[in-house]
Formats: sequence, C-alpha cells, structure tokens
Amino acid sequence: MADVICAGMALVDSIIRGFDPEPVSASGYRAESGTLAVGGEAVNAAMAAAKLGLGTGIFCALGDDPAGDMIRSALEKCGVDTGRIVRTEQTPVTTLFVHGDGSRKSVTNRAHLLPFRPEQMPERFTGAKALILGSLFRAPFDDPEAVCSVVKTAKEAGEAVFADTKLPNFKPLQLNDLKESLPYIDCITPNEDEAKYFTGQETPEKMADVFLAAGVKSVIIKLGPEGCCWKNTAGESLQLPGLPVKAVDATGAGDNFLAGFVSEILRGKTAAEALRFANACGALCTTRTGAAAALQSRGQVLEWMKTFERE
Repeated sequence: MADVICAGMALVDSIIRGFDPEPVSASGYRAESGTLAVGGEAVNAAMAAAKLGLGTGIFCALGDDPAGDMIRSALEKCGVDTGRIVRTEQTPVTTLFVHGDGSRKSVTNRAHLLPFRPEQMPERFTGAKALILGSLFRAPFDDPEAVCSVVKTAKEAGEAVFADTKLPNFKPLQLNDLKESLPYIDCITPNEDEAKYFTGQETPEKMADVFLAAGVKSVIIKLGPEGCCWKNTAGESLQLPGLPVKAVDATGAGDNFLAGFVSEILRGKTAAEALRFANACGALCTTRTGAAAALQSRGQVLEWMKTFERE
C-alpha cells in the first residue's frame, strides 16, 4: 500500500521574475529572469511527499508532448510512482509573474480544463493510506458529482482525504456546490484569499467555522508569511506564526505545506507537531524559485527548523 496518492493538476510553469511593464520595442518587454519548472498542485505535493520519505503515487493527466515528458521525468527522479498517470492530448502550461515579495499572478488557458474523468478510474486513486486532492473547485475537481464520487470512494476504501482549494477559474463554483462532498473530507486547506471567497468571512477563525459547519472534519487556513490557523469539529484550535524567511517565490508553498502536514500525520504526530513541520515546509519552499527547488528531505526540514529554535 502506498502512503499517499496525490490527484489533480499537472503542468509546466513558465516563471517570469521582475517583469518590467515598460516596453523596449513595439512588441518587446524585459524581465529579470525566466525559468521553466514542473508544477501543478498534484505534482508539487507528490514531489514534496516523496522527498519527505512517503511512498507516493500521482493520479493526473499529461499530454503526449514534451511538457508531459518533462513532468514525468521530474516525478520519477523524485521517486514518485507514475503508473496512475492518464495520457491526454495536451499538457497545460501556466505563465507565472512573480513579484519581488514572492507573490505571484498566473495566466491559464483552456488546456487546464483537463478532459479526463477521475471518478471513472477508482483503481487509480485508491490503495493508499491517504488521498490528497489538489485544487478543489478547479479541473479535474470542478464537477460536484465527480468530486463527491471520488471522495466517497476514497473514504470507503479506508483513505484519509486531504483537500486543497483554488479559486475557480472556468466554472463559477461556490462552497455550497460541493456540499455533498465536504463531509467526506478529513482536512481542507484553503489560503486566506480562498477562504474569504468561499465563506464571506474576514477572520481565520470565522472562516474555519463556515467550513466546519459545512461538514469537513478539520480546516487549515494558510496565512502565508503570517503562518496558519487550524480548527476541528472537536472544538480544538491552533494558530501558528510564520517563519521569518526572505521569500523569493511563493509558487507551490501551499502544496509543500500540505505534503508536510500529511507526512507527519501519517507518522502519528499530533496536529501541533504536524502544523509546525508543515509551516517549515511551506516557508522553505519560498526561499528558491520554483515549487520543487528548495525542499529536499525530511531530515533537511527538521535541521532547518532547529535554526529558528536557536534564534
């Protein structure tokens, strides 16, 4: 049995840092740097989970093209089982504009709609201790009936279900659209902007309460450099500050955070221990360009955490 299967988006990121909006010619612009990196929530989480020592599989769609080959090669280099990958016509490519503080804006296209039906392939997302759904509210998890089928099947197969979220792009979905699915989710991990959009609330605690009332068992509101807020249906809650790092690129930080949290939960750690480790994974990710550049191993993260304890 695998430890975790990561399901969802796989793509190539074209990362542009220091974009200068002033043209240098009629159609030319300059930037500080341009980098190609594999990405997508399922890929980012799978690579991080494998580096953290978990037996990791990925369930995603890749085109039969150079971008798809690039992603598969990177996954296999990290030790991720790629046997569950579905081949489609085109691999999505995202353009990311990264600002000086590490924040970013992205440009997507219709290739991100992912023409495959995960609910029709239960053998590809079961058979693990945990299932991580990347990007609820975006393809392939933007069809309420499909999402419900996947999470229900996963729970019936004995998997713990963790779900990240994204703001919807091609379909105008709201939290209520997934009301049938939410009770099957053990932990949902929106960032602050996503939580505000889905709940209409302004504080992390009230945002978490809306998700809990909708049926999920626990919630982590990711607060970027401010840390995170965790709450569960038992009434327990924790708020952890962020780590003081110089952020270079926040791409994939949330995916690294979630992989770190799942890593420690599967190892039997407490929620507080898992959150501290997850915080470190997310912060470490931001110190280099690209979602998979900084984090290398669980031992590395644990040693890196000690440097903050000594300060």
